[in-house]
Amino acid sequence: MNFIVVGCGRFGADLAYRLFQNGHQVVVVDANPKAFNRLHPDFRGRTVEGDSLSADTLARAATDKAEGVAVVTNSDTMNAVIGHTVRVHFPNVKQVVVRNYDPAMRGMLEAFGLQIVSSTAWGAERVQELMIDPSFRAVFSAGNGEVEIYEMFIPEKWNNVTVSALLDGCQEIVCTALTRAGRAELPAGETKLQRGDILTVSATLAGVRALRAKLQEGKEA
Repeated sequence: MNFIVVGCGRFGADLAYRLFQNGHQVVVVDANPKAFNRLHPDFRGRTVEGDSLSADTLARAATDKAEGVAVVTNSDTMNAVIGHTVRVHFPNVKQVVVRNYDPAMRGMLEAFGLQIVSSTAWGAERVQELMIDPSFRAVFSAGNGEVEIYEMFIPEKWNNVTVSALLDGCQEIVCTALTRAGRAELPAGETKLQRGDILTVSATLAGVRALRAKLQEGKEA
């Protein structure tokens, strides 16, 4: 697939190399030619120097042939304008993703209706989770960390308790899978848990906090 990465800072350079490693054709755009020095030495994609808001620059980057464009500069305003420009003038681009650099500017980006990834907000969310309780492992993050999928091990004190009993009273949390002896299933509410099971749940931070608190309480009488 053909992808364009606008902005060759640390974030953009790493993204471009990851896409290249996965076998995609990548074009990196930046107004500063020295920025391309951040690219990995093994990167074999194209680089285009120029103003990303210029029609000539977007044409030289072959935006009309791209399946996806990531706009990841350090300017939220620039990201919003470039992302909107690409979406309006290049309807062939299936996916336009923009980086939110400053969380305070997220509302402005959302006003454009763009797909947003906030590296700052997501990173802060993950650090918070690890500081609170590392026993819950996040395996997938949706949006910017508002909802995540966690894996947790069932302790001895919750052996033979049903899934519905474990989650009873916990809001903003849904059980998505139960893995036992290496085999996963979609558990029903009456499914009884066993020590060592891996329960996969989709939850907000509030939901995970409620479940952690309940696990610490132990098995109810």
